[in-house]
Amino acid sequence: MSSEDYTIADQNALYFLTFTITDWVDVFTRSCYRMVILDSLNYCIESKGLIIYAWCLMSNHIHLVAKANEGFRLSDIIRDFKKFTAKKIIEMIKEGPESRKEWLLYRFSYAGKFDHRIKNYKVWQDTSHPILLESNYLIDQKINYIHQNPIRALIVQNDIDYIFSSAGDYAGIKGMVNITLEI
Repeated sequence: MSSEDYTIADQNALYFLTFTITDWVDVFTRSCYRMVILDSLNYCIESKGLIIYAWCLMSNHIHLVAKANEGFRLSDIIRDFKKFTAKKIIEMIKEGPESRKEWLLYRFSYAGKFDHRIKNYKVWQDTSHPILLESNYLIDQKINYIHQNPIRALIVQNDIDYIFSSAGDYAGIKGMVNITLEI
């Protein structure tokens, strides 16, 4: 599939989304950067009309099953989420005790040089690889795929043991992102 095949045609439909860090850099091995993502997702839910049904944050990407409430545009929410989190992560890299500081800033700076829209650092890849979820079969398939991600990566044996996903929510354990269970 080319990048043109990945578009959000219906701004209020349900999509499977993947946001990936530039060059697949493992940024989310640090809890402080993970919390930026979780806080930002919750903010988008509370203030920007985002509805999340499933999610999983891995070391260099995040998967979502999500849509925008009526009156909001999913593309706008994604744009704002990526812009805010990129700035915040770069700020934390610069100001915090980050052992990979020079390398991370170099990777993101180098990637930004090839994109005229980027002033300094490119943290996220451009696309979100949206896949329209038009059937219950597809919805179930993608939610299962999301929750199995940490198992396939050999991080946990049981999906509910991975706290950076919504698997626990589906087992009755309140998770870190305010998801909606009813689709």
